[in-house]
Amino acid sequence: MSSLTVYKDTTPEHPVLQTQDPAEMARVLAPLGVRFERWEGPQIPPRDADEQAVLDVYGPFLDKLMGETGAGSADVLRVSPSTPNRDALRDKFLSEHTHSEDEIRFFVHGSGHFILHIAGYVYDVECTQTDLISVPEGTKHWFDAGPEPDMVTLRIFTHKEGWVARYTGTDIARQFPSYEN
Repeated sequence: MSSLTVYKDTTPEHPVLQTQDPAEMARVLAPLGVRFERWEGPQIPPRDADEQAVLDVYGPFLDKLMGETGAGSADVLRVSPSTPNRDALRDKFLSEHTHSEDEIRFFVHGSGHFILHIAGYVYDVECTQTDLISVPEGTKHWFDAGPEPDMVTLRIFTHKEGWVARYTGTDIARQFPSYEN
């Protein structure tokens, strides 16, 4: 189940807000420029469906989203316990960073946490199947799919080269609860 937990960035042990209501999550995140929504409707493709089949199922949603955001392409990302170098990959995403374009993900299967660091607060957004999140360009954040990741996501790009992480050099991500906690 999707959830949002908000902390002051100085007190990771005391959340100031916790909710599992998608509408409330969207209301809290919207003033930050973060888009959160659920894509209800299409038959969810099997976990092992090929990339084109997944893209075909969500084509109408992607067309609308790309028209609104100016994004130009989408692909399917699969991460599982058998993904090579998954520990190194997780470590890379667990460091606070920014991007030069919006980071847009739709969860077809599985889950992951986008943790945003904005204006003295940390917003831990757990995204699950049928959730869309768009993290604005330049927003400090990190991502955690856990030690045994198992997800299929759509990644939506404006320019693939814009997805280069620019690390902030802080250790704030290590101060907050991780996926397994």
